[in-house]
Amino acid sequence: MSPRSTVLRAAAPLAAMALAASGCGASTADGGAAAPSRSPVGSYNTQELGTASPLPSRTIADASPTATTQAGSAITSTPSPTPTATCTDRYFSGMTTAQRVGQLFLGGVSAASPNQADLRTLRDNHVGSIMLTGRSSAGTAATRRVVDGFRGQADQVGGRRVGLMVSTDQEGGRVQVLSGPGFSTIPNGLTQGSWSTTTLRNQAAVWAKQLKTAGLNLNLAPVADVVPASLGTRNIPIGSFGREFGHTPAVVTSHSGAFAAGFAQSGVMTTLKHFPGLGQVIGNTDTTANVVDSVTTANSPYLEPFRAGIKAGSPFVMVSLATYSKIDPKHVAAFSPTVISQLLRKQMGFKGVVISDDLGNAVAVRSFTPAQRAVNFVAAGGNMILTVRPSTVPAMTQAIQTRMRQDASFRAKVNDSVHRILAAKKAAGLLDCR
Repeated sequence: MSPRSTVLRAAAPLAAMALAASGCGASTADGGAAAPSRSPVGSYNTQELGTASPLPSRTIADASPTATTQAGSAITSTPSPTPTATCTDRYFSGMTTAQRVGQLFLGGVSAASPNQADLRTLRDNHVGSIMLTGRSSAGTAATRRVVDGFRGQADQVGGRRVGLMVSTDQEGGRVQVLSGPGFSTIPNGLTQGSWSTTTLRNQAAVWAKQLKTAGLNLNLAPVADVVPASLGTRNIPIGSFGREFGHTPAVVTSHSGAFAAGFAQSGVMTTLKHFPGLGQVIGNTDTTANVVDSVTTANSPYLEPFRAGIKAGSPFVMVSLATYSKIDPKHVAAFSPTVISQLLRKQMGFKGVVISDDLGNAVAVRSFTPAQRAVNFVAAGGNMILTVRPSTVPAMTQAIQTRMRQDASFRAKVNDSVHRILAAKKAAGLLDCR
């Protein structure tokens, strides 16, 4: 699951453990800072019955080697370069290898009181994105001061800053990192799922504005997992916390789409999670090893919320740390080329940024060294490595750079990932492309 763990730590002990530290288990919102004059980020067009459909798209090249592009409402592909590609290419070309690798990381820092040693580690390793973890009740203004305090550590390329992506877990219910003056108390997913999609979209737009005011531009939500009613609260990572929007693919599809559309309306990016779904498992990957889904297939109806979200233009998809025995029994999803490159990329057509669940602290990957976790994820086709433990970053970045020197195909995957991340930052207004 991921960064959530720190969020729940202040809650009941078991709850804190269950959603321990990953960005998927109990993720919290991240606000987007796209200016109105720029292309919308992951624009959605939802209707009252909840079917998310893409708006007419305007192509904005993401400058990846395959020339994939992120459009205002959907992510499409284009065969030729555009001015945006030139902008992202300019940033990419000016980066050192260490700076490129740093863009692959989303490092956790305390929302209430960032540890200076952690910030120094992230800065020294050129980490390009930050996640606020734990809990803070300080409110929007105080959170903005915290964020502004570390934004200046972002790398510069050719005299222009590569803006930091700043995120958190702001789903609602037990998974809400940021609260206090200026922040709403967000209800859990099941409650949100009982609202009309119009109401949810409108409320989500308000929550996104609050995050944006606090200086955030990415939310590690919505949860697109479907927990069957027959499993209910026995599903520890999602059901036990009421994080799901509902118990059927139809309800989760409509309401995850409405949630994402509201955030896009306010210029804050969202992350569909936890692909290919944590609704069918019992154990929590944050706190349990060998969590297996023996139900979900590559054509499962429980994948419909992800399919619809991708079609509607989701800029990020988070991949889980469970193993799916009917899809790839040999790897956890985040280390599976079958899950990421075949199912998510090729079969479902996702062209945005693939982010991992927490690879820094989750028990599900403890049998791998931090170096192995980072390399395995990128080798499988992943793009952005989430770790709530900054202390794991040096070993991870070193391992990636070492593999890049040894393996041209791996190096190409890193370069592709950097282009995708820069394209997302461009769409969020974080690059100076004048």
